[in-house]
Amino acid sequence: MKLGFIGLGRMGRAMVLHLLEKGVDVVVFNRSPEKTQELLQDFEKTLQKNPFPPSPYGNLTPSYNLEQLIKNVSPPRIIWIMVEHGNPVESLIRGLLKAKLKVGDILIDGGNSFYKDSMKRHDQLKKKGIHFLDIGTSGGLEGARDGACLMIGGDEEIFIQLKDFFSTIATPSGFEYFGPSGSGHFVKMVHNGVEYGMLEAIGEGFELLAKSPFPIDLKRVAHNWSHGSIVRGFLMELLNRALANDPGLANVSGMVGGGTTGEWAVRTARRLKVEVPVIKTSLAARKKSVEKPTFSGKIVQALRFEFGGHK
Repeated sequence: MKLGFIGLGRMGRAMVLHLLEKGVDVVVFNRSPEKTQELLQDFEKTLQKNPFPPSPYGNLTPSYNLEQLIKNVSPPRIIWIMVEHGNPVESLIRGLLKAKLKVGDILIDGGNSFYKDSMKRHDQLKKKGIHFLDIGTSGGLEGARDGACLMIGGDEEIFIQLKDFFSTIATPSGFEYFGPSGSGHFVKMVHNGVEYGMLEAIGEGFELLAKSPFPIDLKRVAHNWSHGSIVRGFLMELLNRALANDPGLANVSGMVGGGTTGEWAVRTARRLKVEVPVIKTSLAARKKSVEKPTFSGKIVQALRFEFGGHK
């Protein structure tokens, strides 16, 4: 199959390399051509490292405008966009329509868009005969490179049509259809809210350990908790790695970035009359860390860097 892919940031570039290794032909476009050149260089290095893979690599075709991308992907097209939510998505959709997306083409938003925006885009594109899926993508950079977790919303018949593709891009058993348009991004919004709470709890716990009256080695705690404890898991493994590289996190800021999807989750919970004190407090802690950095913030930011490259 051949896929159009727009957006070659950290996640997008890793996903494209994964698709190529799975034998998918990918036509790419990025607003900044430098990102396209970086991807071409990365793929060339991959070919040099492993010139005889178990199965053939897909072909990588660069495009330097949307018209080229549309021309290089035969209809009915599948185009995955991986750009920042809001105006970048809106602008990109307008550009694709101007570049002549056709009836029957499928557009996938794999970024962190607000679910209500995705519902509107689905309805607007459907009137033009263009299909739209909203997909929450998780797993960080490692997941993007080796197989992501996908939370899918949109018309079920389009999901069924693309199941083989999803099994290629996702980690084994890592994709799920959740319902009509908006549901994929709704699930991802809640996922991110849960993530906020988990990160904050880990950060607070390790700050408490750091300020204890005992000479506790935080790296050894993270290693210990990664093996058999109730709180073991991917985040603890990443913290173990971060502390192994920088035991005191001297090179990590205590200011925590992000927060948009958490804001959406809190606002949506308020509208649905659901109490979310943990998510709300975690979001407040992020905002507070900008003015008053903490060691807990260093832990959270170190984890964000480990799984997503967030600085």
